[in-house]
Formats: sequence, C-alpha cells, structure tokens
Amino acid sequence: MAIRIGITGGIGSGKSVVSKILSLLDIPIYLSDDEAKRLTTTDETIRRELINLLGGELYQDGVLNKQKLANYLFASPENAEKINAIIHPQVKQDFRQWCMRHSASQFVAMESAILFESGFASEVDVVVMVYAPQEVRIQRAMMRDTASRTQIEQRIQRQMDDEIKRSSAHYTLINDDKTALLPQVLQLLVSLSQK
Repeated sequence: MAIRIGITGGIGSGKSVVSKILSLLDIPIYLSDDEAKRLTTTDETIRRELINLLGGELYQDGVLNKQKLANYLFASPENAEKINAIIHPQVKQDFRQWCMRHSASQFVAMESAILFESGFASEVDVVVMVYAPQEVRIQRAMMRDTASRTQIEQRIQRQMDDEIKRSSAHYTLINDDKTALLPQVLQLLVSLSQK
C-alpha cells in the first residue's frame, strides 16, 4: 500500500508547486479542490442531497448552477457546514478508491487547503505543511488571482491559521522564495522511505 501524503498550507503558500514537483517525480496527486468540483457535478448522492437542500433548480438540464451554490455557501458559516457535510464524505470515499487504484505506487499525495478543516487529515499517513510568510503569500496570491490586498487578506482570515496547521503537521516545507524547495521535497521522500 502506498504511503499517503497530505499536502496543505494557506493561500499562496505553494501547495501546487509542491504537488507539481511530486508529479514530476511520478507520484500520483489527488487535487481535492478539482475532485470536489467534479463530484459536485457528477456524484448522484451529492446531487440528490444538494437538491434536497437548495431545490431542483440548482441543476438545470443536468448542469450545476455554480452561482446559486456559491451564494448559499458563502452566506454564512452554517451554510458552508451544510454544504461541506454533503460533499466532503463523498470526496473522502473517492480518495479511498483513487488510492486503491494507485496502490502499486510507493507514494500518493492529496493536495488540500482545508486538509484539517475537512477531516481529510485522517485519510493520509503524513501531513506536510507548505509554509511561507504571510506577506509573501499575499503578494503571490495578488499576482496569481489579480485580486486586491484586502480581498486576499479576507481569504486568509477565513482560513485556519497557518501556525495551527504548522503545529499539527508532521513535516513543514519552507517556501519563502529564499529556501530551495526541491531539496526539501527530496529529503521528505527519503525520510518517508526510511520509515
């Protein structure tokens, strides 16, 4: 069975960069955000429960009304909890099946910004936190998302504090634009291989 690595970190920390490095090393990567979006449109259980919650017009001609879902989701923390309670269990199940399909690999990885918040941390063997100073993260996210500083700061405030994530992770990779990331990833894999 493959060692399951969970990759997490705040907005702009470089989770995707670490995932790309692992992918280049032929390690299968499960991108939880992408898979959750896919499942929201294709999974019958999710579809049925979202329709029960938000009404039949949520899917028009089989197509998800993303704006209606987003409006409900971001209206309150309680609404987000209801949506997450529908989607996250199906993502967990999908990840388990995906891991079985990749069981011949030495490692597999799940990238998730909300690894702890979603309960996905219990699905992996080791949690890796990608860490960058907040100002570096803000600058990266502003450039990437063409968003204002205020918008990025608001997103950061809605996420779990990086220091809490860092203290809960098994490993931390520093991605501060000064420390080389590739040697850290390679050392992580060596360390995991020896355990």
